[in-house]
Amino acid sequence: MEHGPNASGEPPRVVVLQGDVPPPGMAAAERLAHVDYVRKPQLAAALPGCDALFMWDFWSDALADAWPREGGPRWVHIASAGVDRLLFPGLVEGNTIVTNSRGVFDEPIAEYVLGLVLAFAKDLHTTVRLQGERRWRHRETERITGARALVAGTGPIGRAIARRLTAAGLRVEGAGRTAREGDPDFGVVHPMERLHDALAEADYAVLAAPLTPGTRNMIDAAALARMRPSARLINVGRGPLVAEDDLVEALSAGRIAGAALDVFVDEPLAPSSPLWGMPNVIVSPHMSGDAVGWREELVRLFTDNLDRFAHGRELRNVVDKRLGYVRPDADGAPIPYAGQRR
Repeated sequence: MEHGPNASGEPPRVVVLQGDVPPPGMAAAERLAHVDYVRKPQLAAALPGCDALFMWDFWSDALADAWPREGGPRWVHIASAGVDRLLFPGLVEGNTIVTNSRGVFDEPIAEYVLGLVLAFAKDLHTTVRLQGERRWRHRETERITGARALVAGTGPIGRAIARRLTAAGLRVEGAGRTAREGDPDFGVVHPMERLHDALAEADYAVLAAPLTPGTRNMIDAAALARMRPSARLINVGRGPLVAEDDLVEALSAGRIAGAALDVFVDEPLAPSSPLWGMPNVIVSPHMSGDAVGWREELVRLFTDNLDRFAHGRELRNVVDKRLGYVRPDADGAPIPYAGQRR
């Protein structure tokens, strides 16, 4: 539904929560709105009376404590696909619309996952280690053609991963909230209640699910016990999807062949973590979606939504706050803006 420009002509007031690196290319947004840049200590004072919040510092845990009892923003946009840090009661139970940055990270993460699958199959991490030790040790490697991959999480990132792996010759299935057959990207989607059964058939288990109460610790000792000794686990979703102590134990005991982890329960990963020194583990610093230009793309998405907000049009990537992600059939939500403060 089109609402047109606001009647008063007053542009919205937007608060941007900055981190160490400021958002680049904000000139277009600044032409659409009054933009105030704040850091964590100033956030609580900035929120009352503002119209929108841009959570550029998407790792910040400051919002729950800073959230006003009344007069807060009616729209919050986060510069990430995950919104778990926003789903505190004051925001979930209120009328504030939440949007995320779905779509920015899909293809880069899919490429990264394909690279990890190839690294495991061709033992590239061992080759690099041996090169550093100046050791010549011939090995045989594995084929990926015909290998079976299970992607847990059937949203846009999971679908992009499925398409990349399928194109590389793997047989891919999914695990999601709703079971179905004939899916265009996964073929078969297993219900999450049968995740353990699906894991038992996978050579590569890829985690791309959102963090919700139902997915926290989805890979625990029981799940790992169902995996093949030759299987590898790849996590590009959220760290708490995996019970890390259980994973360390399974890797140490040889119950699975390896793991590639781009996300962790606590980040940065502590130097004392045993994961660093395991030869069958690839550790990366939460970088799977961060291809060159990603910051600028995040700002462009926010600016497009800000233009929609300022003119009362439907927003992109509206999150179902009860579910914690954008529903596949969600078209967005119009937010009439008439210059008034809530």
